[in-house]
Amino acid sequence: MRILLAEDDPRLAEPLVDFLQLEQHAVVWLQNGQQALEALLCDPFDLALLDWMLPGCDGRQIVAELRRRGHSTLVLMITARDALEDVVAGLQTGADDYLVKPFRMAELSARIRSLERRADRGYQPNELLWGDLCFDPMEARVSVAGVPLALTAKEMQLLDWFLRRPGRLVNRSMLLDQLWSMDVESAEETVKTHLNNLRRKLKAAGCEDPIETVHGLGYRLREPPR
Repeated sequence: MRILLAEDDPRLAEPLVDFLQLEQHAVVWLQNGQQALEALLCDPFDLALLDWMLPGCDGRQIVAELRRRGHSTLVLMITARDALEDVVAGLQTGADDYLVKPFRMAELSARIRSLERRADRGYQPNELLWGDLCFDPMEARVSVAGVPLALTAKEMQLLDWFLRRPGRLVNRSMLLDQLWSMDVESAEETVKTHLNNLRRKLKAAGCEDPIETVHGLGYRLREPPR
């Protein structure tokens, strides 16, 4: 793929460029948002990796202007903002996916491959897929094999968290810090209860359990079924 990377921090950008080139991608790295927008409007790129905060023009402004002008370049937002509200805000501007810092290179590679497959198969943008499970965070809509599934807001937040971090191991305390904004009595049991409810509903809908329990360590998203 021909990729434009818009990232103003060389400490992050330089390893990214090296990794993407090793993955056989052609990479153009720019540190200014306005320059990135102009390049995307003038040159054909398959994918744009955009930092949320950039000098000149931020990532959301770049995406919004691209979509306003009818450009369909795939866009993966890279940001430290991980609240569901920020994810939705980024997707509503037209980004195709969202990667939260810090991340592993293997996770980035998996996201890029997923976007390639999505483009090849004509998937609707903004959908997070795992086997027959489909989650559209912008519309707060979940389905299994095309059948709608009702989840609570907290269950959707948990599902969103795991689908965006394939393979990343997390314990209950980390989930509590990420998804609960206040102290909760019997906090870790609360996380366990919401996770169990999510898994029970997915199983009842005919979905294989996407969340693996790693005993003594925590949870992570399984590899999707083939």
